[in-house]
Amino acid sequence: LLGQILDHWFESEPLKATLATDAVIGAMASPRTPGSGYVLLHHVMGELEGRRGAWGYVAGGMGALSQAIAQAATARGAHIFTEKAVCHVLLGRDGEAQGVMLQDGTEVRSKLVLSNASPQITFLELIPQEQLPKDFVQRIRQVDTRSPVTKINVAVDRLPSFLAAPNARDGQPLPHHQCSIHLNCEGTQLLHQAFTEATQGHPSSRPMIELCIPSALDPGLAPAGCHVVSLFTQYTPSTLAGGRSWDEQARNAYADKVFDCIEDYAPGFKASVIGRDVLTPPDLERIFGLPGGNIFHGGMSLDQLYFARPAPCYSGYRSPIPGLYLCGSGAHPGGGVMGAAGRNAAQVAIKDFRHL
Repeated sequence: LLGQILDHWFESEPLKATLATDAVIGAMASPRTPGSGYVLLHHVMGELEGRRGAWGYVAGGMGALSQAIAQAATARGAHIFTEKAVCHVLLGRDGEAQGVMLQDGTEVRSKLVLSNASPQITFLELIPQEQLPKDFVQRIRQVDTRSPVTKINVAVDRLPSFLAAPNARDGQPLPHHQCSIHLNCEGTQLLHQAFTEATQGHPSSRPMIELCIPSALDPGLAPAGCHVVSLFTQYTPSTLAGGRSWDEQARNAYADKVFDCIEDYAPGFKASVIGRDVLTPPDLERIFGLPGGNIFHGGMSLDQLYFARPAPCYSGYRSPIPGLYLCGSGAHPGGGVMGAAGRNAAQVAIKDFRHL
């Protein structure tokens, strides 16, 4: 249990709760959930520019990272096609992958196919079920994809000024504006209560909020004097109590609740808002193909990690379909902006390709 680990090392309840957020981020779990300690480990492993456990902003926004990868690939001869939905994987007589069929009818032939889509989309939608082992299909269907995350992107006409650290007169970003700001994290009990409400189908009355202001470090993201604020919030259930879906009213009611909370810490925040984009778990699934809205393509619980990710005996990136590889967050070692699954899958695919 994460709570036991934090209690052993720390006394300050706000510090324990702030550290606990990285143990439940993207997970329908509380600090009291068995195995939650691993998710914290997952978020602090690795390093950035020699600093262990460090995280950073991408200059130009997260899309700039995708562009950098794309440019590196095209410089080495890759051809990239966007807005071209894949209909299904093409299979040969012996059930091996031979390319993909696009929705517009175009066939793209290849000796190998690597899928960065979720295991659910890859194996339940793009492959005929009769071509896969029944126990494998059942395992993929049983993957826990519950997600508590609602992402809110906000445009503001001035920098938030927090009661705990008011802005300078010139309105320029201070050090804390350039960090991850955690709200409603005064104690781990608050996180557990927020989780409990969501398990009963109710959006948290006092949501866990991780607030970032990337434009404080990268001014080009917003017009002069204005800023973009990224809110990573939980807990919100995919389906509301009584089987209700997330309509516009429910979406706005939750966002208003989040903004009311921020207003308590930074008076004037609500008046500074120019626009907002609210993405609930069903929105994240519909727009980005995240199963259940889960940013990791499946829970990072111990029963869905290591040799069991995405299914027992298939953690080595190869799939039951010869020539088809899984290289996204649903593969070992799981989610996060680190590229480990893709790098590992590429090495396995290259090794196999040499023998074709």
